[in-house]
Amino acid sequence: MATRILLAPGFWLGAWAWDEVAPDLCQRGNEVMALTLPGLDAADPDRLSATLETQAQAIIDAVPAGKTVALVAHSGGAAPAYLAIDRAPELFHRAIYVDSAPLPNGFVINSALDIAAREWTLPEWSELEAEGNSLAGLDEAALARFRERAVPEPVSVAAAPLRLSDSPTRLAVPTTVICSSMTAELVKKLRDNGEAAIFAELGRIDAEYVDLPTGHWPMWSKPKELAELIDAIANR
Repeated sequence: MATRILLAPGFWLGAWAWDEVAPDLCQRGNEVMALTLPGLDAADPDRLSATLETQAQAIIDAVPAGKTVALVAHSGGAAPAYLAIDRAPELFHRAIYVDSAPLPNGFVINSALDIAAREWTLPEWSELEAEGNSLAGLDEAALARFRERAVPEPVSVAAAPLRLSDSPTRLAVPTTVICSSMTAELVKKLRDNGEAAIFAELGRIDAEYVDLPTGHWPMWSKPKELAELIDAIANR
């Protein structure tokens, strides 16, 4: 029986971000759906009204009735993905975070954004790297495609606090963190010493950590290797 895999992209990205990974996963016998989350469809006139809650509901709604999926979340997509798991943990037989992590209650991805601006345009490459987003492995063609297709992120998503329930059920969903721009060793160290709030929730989860050394966008820099990892993890 085919494993169902749901792919949620990070900030500024739509389903197209997985174009090199999804076909590979399908060829390996999986049923795959890549999502464009609410707020990231440039043709949607109401996209700037998107919230973490509407994005989480879109993830939940994408799970076929009576089925479960392995949910794969990249970067900022981790926030709505984890909220979806919190709301409906029974729908997800595994969570896989790609250079990201399940985020703690109250976490804000970018609290410096001006709410009045309504949208956050893809920053310059130097700014992204200064904020810790490694571009390693991306050639000029990949960067040009990223810049051309990127959709400004709604501030109503990027600057909103993640609000999770008090239920511990989400913590029991089997979880894997694919570590790309940071090593698994460093992620676990930051988790344990409390230096990085982004990894605080991992201290409550018995997660697995896997290294895939490259930059922050492994779906473009190492798509074959990423697909192989996702396939192996999702089919356990």
